[in-house]
Amino acid sequence: MKARPASGGIRDPKHASRATRTAGRQMRSQLLDAASSLFKERGVAGVSIAEIAAAADAFPSQITYYFRTKEALFVEAACRDVLYVARAAEQNAGKQLSPNDYTRSLVESVMRTDAVGFFVEAMTLTRRRQDLAPLVERTVERLHSEGLRAYAAEMIARGWHSRLDPETSARRFWAITIGVTIEGHAMGRSFEDLVAEMLRLLGPQADVAADGARLRLVAADSAEQPSSDNKEKRK
Repeated sequence: MKARPASGGIRDPKHASRATRTAGRQMRSQLLDAASSLFKERGVAGVSIAEIAAAADAFPSQITYYFRTKEALFVEAACRDVLYVARAAEQNAGKQLSPNDYTRSLVESVMRTDAVGFFVEAMTLTRRRQDLAPLVERTVERLHSEGLRAYAAEMIARGWHSRLDPETSARRFWAITIGVTIEGHAMGRSFEDLVAEMLRLLGPQADVAADGARLRLVAADSAEQPSSDNKEKRK
């Protein structure tokens, strides 16, 4: 007869492996959260690995285990933040009812945070650390591809007509966003100034289709005019 495993023992190695991976993801997330806050406040040079570890309730060795270097942690935190902000901006813009409001919502959502400025610092850092450049490159491509997906889906769902092809619009949006952020931060411009400059450079992005506008007018007229039954009752 085979001996049964002790009741307190781990019976399933796969379960143990999954638990280890989950704990690892949670620790990476904690380190990224702590690092993001400290880096945005003091910059990469003003924060030590020990301070990040303390803020994340972790050990310094865990930072080097998961990220190797403080600079690599900086870049990954910046890349994660800008992707989160981009996703939130797309969700907010999707609630708007006109092309102009859609664009303004995107711009305000992105410019309201410091995520783009943080990402610009990470992009600059990779000039001296080419080993970190692939992560920034992948992040830029994700911004473009996910922006394209969201923008194209909105154009189709709303029946709007994009003035440029969706891929060009998506890439142009992020190119202008990064450029305005760099110039604006160098000049000390306010949030309102950054938004105004973004909207000026982007210009109108899309138009409501003519038949869509006509349908809305017809629906509005129908709602305002009494039905034939009501007319009969009034006679």
